[in-house]
This record gives sequence, C-alpha cells and structure tokens, in this order.
Amino acid sequence: MNSYHKTGEQLREELKLIQEAKKDPARFAVLYDHYYKPVYVFVFRRCGDEDVAGDIVSATFLKALLALPKYEFKGVPFSAWLFRIALNEVNMFYRQGEKQRHVSLEQTDLSAMITESGAQDDEERRQELLKALSILKPEEMMMIELRFFEKRAFAEIAAIVGMTENNAKVKTYRILDKLKTELMKTSLR
Repeated sequence: MNSYHKTGEQLREELKLIQEAKKDPARFAVLYDHYYKPVYVFVFRRCGDEDVAGDIVSATFLKALLALPKYEFKGVPFSAWLFRIALNEVNMFYRQGEKQRHVSLEQTDLSAMITESGAQDDEERRQELLKALSILKPEEMMMIELRFFEKRAFAEIAAIVGMTENNAKVKTYRILDKLKTELMKTSLR
C-alpha cells in the first residue's frame, strides 16, 4: 500500500502524533523515524547522490520540525507536507548552481509508459521514449516521475506540488500528449 493511501483511523493516529510533537518537539522523533526512508528515497531519486540526498533530507526534517507549530491538517497524510518541503529543498539545491538534474528510471518504468501509450515495447521504443523525456521541462519531468515512476496518486501529486487534484491530472495528461507527439515525430524520421 502506498503510504499516501491511509484509512481514516490511520490519519487520526497520525494527527495525534503530530499534535503530540507540536506540544513536545522530542516527540517529533516518531514522525522522523516513520518518514525518513520514504523522504530519503524521494530525494535520492531526484539527485542520485547519497551524500547530497542525506543533506537535503536533513534540511527537510529540520524545516519540518521548525514549521510544525504552523502545520495544519488538510485531510491528507503528513507525508505530502514532508514531500513538498523536500521538493522545495531539491529545487533550491539545483537553483544554487549549474547542477544536472538526475532522473532515476528503470526498464519496468519505461515499459509501463510504453505499454500505456499502446505502442510495442522494445529496445528501440525505449530509446525513443528516453529521447522524448529529455525534451521535458524539469517541472514536467517531475510530474511524470511522481505519477509513473513513483506510482503516486493524483491527490498526492497535487499535495506535493501545491495544486488541485484535477489540475494535477490535466497537467499530467497534457505532458503525456506532448510525449506522444514527440514519439510520433521520432517514429516518422
């Protein structure tokens, strides 16, 4: 089960932990222990460097701890708030220098995208898809990563990037249309 998909009872338990951490910052350790690994993986997939990912995750949790008194429950898991902070930290890291963005792709991820587009999955098509992905802007690539490579729900994507769920769907499908158009151009060459 994706950590985003929680029952009402799980959300109430999580909210209780958050309320306790707001009263006593030492109680934040429970939230840190629970979310460290998913946040680390989220960051590592975007930078590809263990040391950098560790630094970004540390900054993420420090900012979360400092901002915890202002945290407001909005009906979505606490992880969405943490991922949003982490994403801001990753973006800040890339803005601070001429660093190349890293995208973690696996063959199964590429195959799933090709299959979803209705095309034949083979090595040539995977190479065409990689080329098409390279034309995407960083924010477009992030939407594709969140949806297809990390298998996140649209509601979670929306919470992470700060938009409505419907807007997340529309943007994602527009990006897919852009990729399909690029793939068709590649096939015609």
